Amino acid sequence: MAPDFTGATPDSAAARFWDEQYRVPRPALTGRANPVLAEIAAGLAPGTALDLGCGAGGDALWLAGRGWRVTAVDISASAVRRLAETARARGLEPSVAARCVDLAAGFPEGDFDLVSAQYLHTPFELPRARVLRTAAHALRPGGRLVVVDHGSAAPWSWNRDPGVHRPAPDEVAAELALDPARWRVERADSPRRRATGPDGQSATVVDHVLVIRRSEA
Repeated sequence: MAPDFTGATPDSAAARFWDEQYRVPRPALTGRANPVLAEIAAGLAPGTALDLGCGAGGDALWLAGRGWRVTAVDISASAVRRLAETARARGLEPSVAARCVDLAAGFPEGDFDLVSAQYLHTPFELPRARVLRTAAHALRPGGRLVVVDHGSAAPWSWNRDPGVHRPAPDEVAAELALDPARWRVERADSPRRRATGPDGQSATVVDHVLVIRRSEA
């Protein structure tokens, strides 16, 4: 599964905003996976994965390095292009498909053993519940949807508005309105951890973690 750029490059304020965020390479971000995803995926047998809002590509590269076949999508053409280049340089090209996709307008085709939505937040309009519900339906039997949201604002965050509501995991699960006979909440908690920002800053942050598993039947 070679890196590609399937789909038209989005041309919107959201695409331009995120393109600017990823225009300058940040080696620290491509060199590591988000810790909660790494913790969860480390215990899973490799299969097919979908990385929603892949950004700098740390998660996709980490998964591919452990045997997963990854479709990684982002609205930022810069992020997608750089991920494809890094996958090629690391010899992971056959395992990573990097695609430019505006999730507000469409969703990648296919079915997956793992769908990851790590900090899928944006200052622009995004039907997030619809995106995550579609992701749940894209799971293969026994597959998992892993949603990790910001439960607090780090000093380096683009959104430090103290008045913003950060939905708890059970709120997110309720909003998806999935049939409990077909999708089971496997984890819903809000752990604290010590995080390191893109420029080496350090702070204690809260993650809102939701893991939903599709039934085997």
